[in-house]
Amino acid sequence: MERRTLLRGAVVGSSAAAFGGSLWRGAAQAAPAQPAAGPYGALGPADANGIRLPADFTSRVIARSGQKVSGTSYTWHSAPDGGACYADGSGWIYVSNSEINPSGGAGAVKFSATGAVTGAYRILSSTRQNCAGGKTPWNTWLSCEEVDRGYVYETDPWGVNPAVQRAALGRFKHEATAADPVRRVIYLTEDVTDGCFYRFTPTTWGDLSAGKLEVLKMGSGTSGPVTWGQVTDPSGASTATRNQVSGAKRFNGGEGCYYADDTCWFTTKGDNRVWQYNAASSTIELAYDDSLVPSGAAPLTGVDNVTGTSSGDLYVAEDGGNMEICLITPDDKVAPFLRIEGQSGSEITGPAFSPDGTRLYFSSQRGTSGSSSGGITYEVTGPFRA
Repeated sequence: MERRTLLRGAVVGSSAAAFGGSLWRGAAQAAPAQPAAGPYGALGPADANGIRLPADFTSRVIARSGQKVSGTSYTWHSAPDGGACYADGSGWIYVSNSEINPSGGAGAVKFSATGAVTGAYRILSSTRQNCAGGKTPWNTWLSCEEVDRGYVYETDPWGVNPAVQRAALGRFKHEATAADPVRRVIYLTEDVTDGCFYRFTPTTWGDLSAGKLEVLKMGSGTSGPVTWGQVTDPSGASTATRNQVSGAKRFNGGEGCYYADDTCWFTTKGDNRVWQYNAASSTIELAYDDSLVPSGAAPLTGVDNVTGTSSGDLYVAEDGGNMEICLITPDDKVAPFLRIEGQSGSEITGPAFSPDGTRLYFSSQRGTSGSSSGGITYEVTGPFRA
């Protein structure tokens, strides 16, 4: 796959050019990621929270569905799903969706500079099956309804401003979003077996009240150049958005979505793939495909939410599989980073890093009970590579 990765603190050949204090490795075509040893070594035995981690990493429980977040009056929501982190002075905020219908919505936990929980509260209410979403460059949270003709809601992680329904982003079975500040667009995934990959171009960057919605178009196959076709009726009132553009590329169950370095990665659960849209060249290719891994050796199945780090590592959560978060490195290696034991009736959701990159937040949506009321939200701390 073609990975353009930020290399820190090194000089790569005499022709490398500095950019913003960092260096870039030239893009090169390669095969999708293959199993290999992870950069942090093997997973250790399960800790007291049932999580297997590499050496020097530790976990703690942040919240449990149906229980008050420690030190606050907020009862943590059921079925915690997509999430993101936001800087808040010297501390930060982690937001989390609730994938239940009705009610849904989203909540947030606030942390001090030391990682202590200092508050928790609701930021979105009375919506339906809020699955994933995405962070905007202007520090709002886009919470997506995973229902037919669902909406995207723009919410305030601080819980001060009311949430706003953003109909211009289309009415369909939303999953996740990712913002591209270079091209000033929002990418969106659709969780149906014949779904599309979308981009929304706001009329004014930073204002999602109006703009143009498009779907990706390409020929058959899994790699090559792409074009975009406009969805003329984003409301999908008479024809579903995915069926309005001739030649739209179909994706089998769009899930997580993450943008960095001119690239948008997104996952499709129906075929266990991680896709890579190269925005600078308008091309697409596979970053990972479990069918291209030797039989029985695929470490990553049930692909779902995805996030990344400044090192260029991707972290992909599993819906099923071995209940793992797997890591895909810039040199196209894939390995488990963590595994949750004893929760086979659940899925891992909402991976997101604290602003300093030292803490990873995520949830087990249904916990040990296998019920939406049994969700558990965790934090993992350790020597993540910068």
